[in-house]
Amino acid sequence: MTILTLSDFLKQKYGQKLYKLSLESGCTCPNRDGTLGTGGCTFCSAGGSGEFAERVSPDDIDSQIEAAKQRIIKKLPADVPPDKRKFIAYFQSYTNTYGDTDRLTDLYEKVISRDDIVILSIGTRPDCIDDEKLEMLERLNRIKPVWVELGLQTIHDETAERIHRGYSTSVFEECYKRLKAAGLTVIVHVILGLPGESREDMLDTVRYLGELSPRLDGIKLQMLNVLEGSQLAEEYRERHFSQMSMEEYTDLVVECLRLLPEQTVIHRMTGDGPRKLLISPKWVTDKKRVMNMLRNKILTADRP
Repeated sequence: MTILTLSDFLKQKYGQKLYKLSLESGCTCPNRDGTLGTGGCTFCSAGGSGEFAERVSPDDIDSQIEAAKQRIIKKLPADVPPDKRKFIAYFQSYTNTYGDTDRLTDLYEKVISRDDIVILSIGTRPDCIDDEKLEMLERLNRIKPVWVELGLQTIHDETAERIHRGYSTSVFEECYKRLKAAGLTVIVHVILGLPGESREDMLDTVRYLGELSPRLDGIKLQMLNVLEGSQLAEEYRERHFSQMSMEEYTDLVVECLRLLPEQTVIHRMTGDGPRKLLISPKWVTDKKRVMNMLRNKILTADRP
C-alpha cells in the first residue's frame, strides 16, 4: 500500500522540505472561557494542545517566528542557505478563529505576507468559523495557501459528550462543506483510543472522513495521550482505563489508512506530547520505533 505523506506532498509541490513554526495567536477557546465550558476537552492540557509553541507575546509575531526558527535550526540542512529556507506558520494552540476578527486578520496578514512563510496553517473548531471568519480565511487564501485544521477527534456524538467536545458532528459537517466551497484546504484531526470507543468505532470515524465529498485534503491520526493537567489525567488516575499497545495501535493505523483515498495527504500517523506532561502511554515517546513499525506494516499492506 502506498500513501501520500506530508513530506512527500510538500516536496512534490514546493521542491523542498518545509518546516513548521509553532506559533500562538493569543486566542482562547469557548470550551475554556465559560461560553461552552471552563475545562476544555478532557484530553486537552493547560497549553491547549500547543505545548511546543513559542511563549512570546502574539503581538510580537516577528519575535515569535524568529524564536521558533531558532528552535528548529539544528534540523535544517547546512547546504540550504538561510534565505532559501521556507516555513509553514502553524497556529496550533487553543482556537485560532475565536476572537476579534480585525485583530486576527491583522495578525495573519502580517504572517502570510512574509517571504519566508509559504503556508498559513490554522488550528480551530468547526463551531468557531462564522461568516466573518470564513470571509477572512477566504481572503487570506488568495494571498497564499491557508490550511484549516479542524479538531474532530471522533464522529460519535456520545463520545464527543464524554470528552466535552462541545459541538455535534453535524456542526463539523456543515463547516467542512462551507470551507471546501470557499476553496480552503481542510485537515482533520482524529484521536484513536478515546475512552469507551471500540476498534470499529474508530474505523467508522475514518471511514466517514474517507467518504466525504468534496474529498478530504488531509488527516492527522494520533493515539490518545493522557497529559498532566488535563481532565483525562484525573479520570485515568481514578480508574486506569486500558490503552492500546504499540502493536495494536500500528495495526489500527494501517486499517485506517486503507479507508482513505490515495490522494489524501497523511499529515501525521503518531504523535507524542511533552515528556514532562505525558502520563500514558509511554511507548509514544519512542517515535522512531513507532514510525519504523508503521512503515513496515504499510509496505506489506494492500488497499481493499
